[in-house]
Amino acid sequence: MKAFLLFFILTILFSSHNSLIAKDYKGAEYRTKDTYLYGRFEVRMKSAHREGMLASFFTYFDGTGIWNEIDLEIMGRYDDDVQFNVIAPTQSNHVGHVPMSSSPHQNYHIYAFEWTPAYVSWFVDGVEVLKQTGSHIQTLTQAQKIMMNIWNPQYENWAGKFYPEALPAFAFYDWVSYYTYTPGSGNYGTDNNFTFSWIDNFDSWDTTKWDKATHTFPGNNCDFIQENAVFQDGKLILCLTNSTNLGYQDIQAPSILWARAYTNKVEIKFSEEVDEIIAETISNYLIPNVNINSAALLSDLKTVELDVTGINLNQTYTLIVYTMKDIAVVPNIMGLRSKSIILTEPLVFPVKINCGGPAVLDYLPDKAFSENSEYGYLDGAASAYPLVAISGTTEDSLYLFEHYGAVKYAFRVPNGSYSLFLMFAENFLTASNSRIFDVYVENNRVIENLDIYSVAGQNAAHQVFFSNVLVTDGLLEIHFAGKVNEPVINGIAIYANSSGILDDNENIPGGFKVEQNYPNPFNGKTIINYNLKSADNLSFELYNILGERIFYSDLGFIQPGNYRFELDTAALIQSPLTSGIYFYVFTGSVQRQSKKLVLLN
Repeated sequence: MKAFLLFFILTILFSSHNSLIAKDYKGAEYRTKDTYLYGRFEVRMKSAHREGMLASFFTYFDGTGIWNEIDLEIMGRYDDDVQFNVIAPTQSNHVGHVPMSSSPHQNYHIYAFEWTPAYVSWFVDGVEVLKQTGSHIQTLTQAQKIMMNIWNPQYENWAGKFYPEALPAFAFYDWVSYYTYTPGSGNYGTDNNFTFSWIDNFDSWDTTKWDKATHTFPGNNCDFIQENAVFQDGKLILCLTNSTNLGYQDIQAPSILWARAYTNKVEIKFSEEVDEIIAETISNYLIPNVNINSAALLSDLKTVELDVTGINLNQTYTLIVYTMKDIAVVPNIMGLRSKSIILTEPLVFPVKINCGGPAVLDYLPDKAFSENSEYGYLDGAASAYPLVAISGTTEDSLYLFEHYGAVKYAFRVPNGSYSLFLMFAENFLTASNSRIFDVYVENNRVIENLDIYSVAGQNAAHQVFFSNVLVTDGLLEIHFAGKVNEPVINGIAIYANSSGILDDNENIPGGFKVEQNYPNPFNGKTIINYNLKSADNLSFELYNILGERIFYSDLGFIQPGNYRFELDTAALIQSPLTSGIYFYVFTGSVQRQSKKLVLLN
């Protein structure tokens, strides 16, 4: 009897949907009583902009023995990204990410997904952004409930760092609608294959249709409670709170999460959105022995940038904020607070990262991005292939490591112009169409539908080059949008262009100057003059308009002086080049310069 009682207690304690030990934080989940097999599911919502948490809209088979789930998850750590996922019966994830042109947290958007026997497609504001048709779609055979929730995961790599000071947080849902799947006879959605069934405008809790959840699950740092699903002003508001101040109320004053110093600015991150007038009043800030010239509230409404003079990055400083006010209906006031300022160690160019691995060659080790780092990844994991031989490169050891599933890489750099090299290899998958993803740089899609295996084969280097990446906010961001399987990257190299943050190549130790080719446009042959200030190892590369490298030459160790390089497309390129725009790149030990040329056949 005692053994049975112990088993019963342990079963309850470790159940995926119950816990006898109350958690420190309280979230909310709203779910239908009925289940739905196929259809178009829509929501108009605004998510919570807090790191370490997420707001969702999804369907889920709330039964046993098999896992079926279709997700829209908006992570609070990103201000321009939404995540989609299908979870198949083996609990295998099929994750995709799509960049947003406007914040999912500051604006309402209409999100939808269509679930049919052949595909699952997701939509943002009426535009299809992702479609999955793989064999895993055929495993979605169970009728599922429609659900929405807000919670804080235990997985910091995925959700970001959770700050209790950032509570409470709220996700707003304007309405949810459902359309049945009626192929050939509908009037809505893709090919008019869907028919309207119902809409709930969330004027009140319809207890005949919806439940407020009261459970938790492993990996969730909160309990779902009914008090945190609130109806107000025609909205369903899901709340994430501490265990004391429940529901849709904000009585928490802002806090300073961190402050970072740069050569001429200090960046302050607050726990929540703050009042613009108070935030931009420079008399509210003091840094002893530093002059504060201006204060600007950035677009996330949580970051204040102080323009300063007199910062010495070898000294320590304390930031004092006299007062700050949030934007709650009844504003909360933060009194006098101080924070030690994080001192930065600016990146030295060129910046080269061994994605997924340790320092190799002249590449820095991979690391997570945080308030304490100058570069790093957000989300994803690393793999290594130590016994693989990589073709098409002299940097084999770089391509033996990879970071997969990253959503972003971020680099804190001075505003200016940069050349960017992205390095890829497919060391795991063995067929085309097995991994496809897009890449965005500074909010511009620069690579579409990259299939590394198709363009390079397996265990072969594929390098893509971008000549003029402009940074205006001090942060160079590379955004990965997975479509089929998870994105993967092996290396990143960033060079400061001499026309950008570097005033003149003559001021660069070991620098060189590359002239414009002549003639330009040209047919067959063209001359490129260059000058070396000091001896250096030099290489020459040619890239097409897509950023794909089509020629490489190691020029060797060259003494200081003036030189000319003759590019003969007929002699140097195995396959004929078509007319068009190309980029030529000279690379030394501390500098890389690129220019555009035009070929006319």
